[in-house]
Amino acid sequence: MSEFVAQLKVEQIPSATTNHAQLHALDALGCGIAAHAFGEAAYAAHAVRETGGTGDAVAIGARGLAPGDAAFLTGTLCHALDFDDTHPNSVVHVSAGVVPAAITAARAAGATGADLLAAIVAGNEISIRVGNAAAGRFHARGFHPTGVCGVFGATAAAARARGLDPVRTAHALGLAGSMASGLLEFLADGSETKRLHAGWAARAGLSAAALAAHGATGPATVFEGTRGYYATYMFGEPSDLGSQVDDLGAHWVTDEIAYKPYPACHYTHAAVDALGEILQTTPLRADEIASITGLTTETGVALVCEPAADKVHPRTAYDAKFSLPYCLATRLVTGRLDVASFTDETITDAEVAALTPRIGYELRRYSDKPDSFGGGVRVETTDGRVLEHEFRYQRGGAENPLTTDDVLAKFRTNAGYGLPADEVTALEQATLDLTALRDVSYLDALAAATTRK
Repeated sequence: MSEFVAQLKVEQIPSATTNHAQLHALDALGCGIAAHAFGEAAYAAHAVRETGGTGDAVAIGARGLAPGDAAFLTGTLCHALDFDDTHPNSVVHVSAGVVPAAITAARAAGATGADLLAAIVAGNEISIRVGNAAAGRFHARGFHPTGVCGVFGATAAAARARGLDPVRTAHALGLAGSMASGLLEFLADGSETKRLHAGWAARAGLSAAALAAHGATGPATVFEGTRGYYATYMFGEPSDLGSQVDDLGAHWVTDEIAYKPYPACHYTHAAVDALGEILQTTPLRADEIASITGLTTETGVALVCEPAADKVHPRTAYDAKFSLPYCLATRLVTGRLDVASFTDETITDAEVAALTPRIGYELRRYSDKPDSFGGGVRVETTDGRVLEHEFRYQRGGAENPLTTDDVLAKFRTNAGYGLPADEVTALEQATLDLTALRDVSYLDALAAATTRK
């Protein structure tokens, strides 16, 4: 793994993969700018200012930070809206950890755009493969893969961006194993720890790479050892990182990362889209609904359907992102599900709150893969009609993709909340043409992002 990371050149990466990587980087930055614009996770910026150091690193909405603090703040913001990309099989929010680590390390090292692109792809490939080796089972054990797997991708990205050799990169990955963290217990009360996991992974990635660069050593058997990562985090359950490593550089899993069309848990998306399909042909009002049944997978039940009492009445705006009843009711009542659907004011909407108790769920299996984010709905009306629709694969994934224009439109909307139009255009053009850049100073523009009045 370390040889792949340290030696990766953009010339070795297929053009389709570089295009995907650049679009995903742009998507992540847009999500982060929108989060900052709406004042999400403002505590992260305040905490960094209080407890962090100073330096010349920039983050979304901030400058003059130490590199680790900048990576943490940008990573937290990129994940704060839960609008950022996800790899379906590994269930890792890939870019929110990798991109902040890569851009911070690349800027500090005076790297070229080509080096930044190689760092992003290297980080993507490692994050996903670490998650794929035990696909779906991190969630089952209560771990958030974005943190516990993403730290290795962030470390790989930071190591490649600063030009560590294979030996030091291996030590950095070994060190990262002791920094892997992220629990799903936020689901118990709607608290906001999840959005910190991507930021912490990005910070830890920079730290692991810096420590290795200055001589710190990490165990070479961090993954496969009897007291290593999989043995402890999976508690003896089988994992297979070997097969994942075998095709490094031959098969590019970056191409498999899914974009999010909605700022909510991915397990709500297919059901929301299925409801949209029904409403397009059969417009319905809330008072015409007898019941709605969300169709979802076992993991979806655990994340967005149970405990039912909490999902019917979300306790916080962040909690609502993990409520299938809220997402479906909001889509039906308001005709949309977007960034503005998840605020302290909107989650108390009386018409939405009256509909959510009539929304339940049914377990379905959509794919032999651990997670394909399939889903659907069955709507029963007060006059006896039964309407059903489902998607085996969520919109935004490889099997049901968003177009490039869709992704760019999402970025322009999100980035436009916090940056002037000309700066949005400049950020877009530079990120989509990284190999032409002699340096990555264009990223300084991120610090100019503002909050909405």
